[in-house]
Amino acid sequence: MRESSLVVVANRLPIDDSVAPDGACEWRRTPGGLVSALHPLLRHTPATWVGWAGGTGPAPDLPDVDGVRMRSVPLTGDDLRDHYEGFANATLWPIYHDAVEQPEHHRRWWDAYQRVNQRFAEATAQVAEAGAVVWVQDYHLQLVPGLLRDLRPDLRIGFFLHVPFPPPELFMQLPRRAELLRGMLGADLVGFQRAQAAHNFAQLVTKVLGLPATDRRIAVDDDRIVRIGAFPVSIDSAEMSALAARADVVERARRLRHDLGGPDQVILSVDRMDYTKGIEQRLKAYSELLEGGHVKVRDTVLVQVAVPSRERVGQYQILRDRVEREVGRINGEFGRVGEPAIHYLTQPFDRAELAALYRVADVMAVTPLRDGMNLVAKEYVAARVDDDGALLLSEFAGAAAELPQAYLVNPHDLEGLKQGLLAALRAEPADVRARMRAMREQLREHDIHAWARSYLSALDQGGSLLTRLGG
Repeated sequence: MRESSLVVVANRLPIDDSVAPDGACEWRRTPGGLVSALHPLLRHTPATWVGWAGGTGPAPDLPDVDGVRMRSVPLTGDDLRDHYEGFANATLWPIYHDAVEQPEHHRRWWDAYQRVNQRFAEATAQVAEAGAVVWVQDYHLQLVPGLLRDLRPDLRIGFFLHVPFPPPELFMQLPRRAELLRGMLGADLVGFQRAQAAHNFAQLVTKVLGLPATDRRIAVDDDRIVRIGAFPVSIDSAEMSALAARADVVERARRLRHDLGGPDQVILSVDRMDYTKGIEQRLKAYSELLEGGHVKVRDTVLVQVAVPSRERVGQYQILRDRVEREVGRINGEFGRVGEPAIHYLTQPFDRAELAALYRVADVMAVTPLRDGMNLVAKEYVAARVDDDGALLLSEFAGAAAELPQAYLVNPHDLEGLKQGLLAALRAEPADVRARMRAMREQLREHDIHAWARSYLSALDQGGSLLTRLGG
């Protein structure tokens, strides 16, 4: 494999799980998330993506996808159980999301986390050319920057955390807190979604490692400074707007509304099935609005898309069972023949179908209990080329700092959530349009390209990477 001057390192490769008979692969696009963020940047840029291809066993040889070389890192069944399902998603994930669920701690999980991070670091060291820029992504790989610096001190290494970074009192619960911090400090630049996360990180580095730190710089030793900062991730807003304006998408949106029974108003939520997304709280609020007669099934319908996630993790299986029971209860109590109160969908949707759903939605309810950013909220705004539609948004999503014109709610406050939903449903059309226009302007100025330029220019100080990327 040829060496690359830009290497992206992430837990998953951005491809579908199967390769077609002709050997072709496609980008795997999901609602929101890392792939949606990075795909527009890399599809016309010579680069290598290092990640896991899905499945267990030897790493497959994969063809280039949109000009991006794919380097697969193998995982065993034990790796998948103990690194991904264990330490990453049952230890770190809950800690980083305000301990909404109780984190678990097992020594064998930490051993697997170290082992897998070492494997990713070694694979990256093999494909990076001398002096290359390496961009490591997210909480699955927090040790990679430090391991990679030991292997290849010539590289310029960036690390970006897509999820929230917790306050010190939560992070301090982690038995391996010092090792995780040192791993991140292997990077030249550590990026977060929000300034508060960078502040939390600086506090912890001083408290745990005794290093002098500000919210912008950390002195690791006499000759090395690690820079930190906030770089809110975004989407390709122009791409989503163009997709939403396509004639076939407009027609699909019209048919979807008809298939939903032609209600006066459609509420839409698109989430991964995850306990951080506030799905249960949202269903409870909607149920109480129906019970109180504030919303009537004949006039209003809720479409809940909940794409299955981490189904081998016990907490997620329990959550899915609870959500499905609640949807069944609400439909049984308030629905009529041919008129369900909630249309509940668990299959993933392609981009065009999502754009059509966004166009149908009079209210988009994005109410996570905690979220690093939430790109679905931004996709909805970009898709509303008619300058219509109300965004109901959790105060605890990173997107709330950039989209203050949304109808902001505290998803932990059931009454406040109900009132926020009613406010969005009953808002004057002029107010809805004014809010949407302001959010769309913000998104046009701060899209995926602005995010990439901001982060990479900070990482590749004085270098030529942005010139090579056409930035």
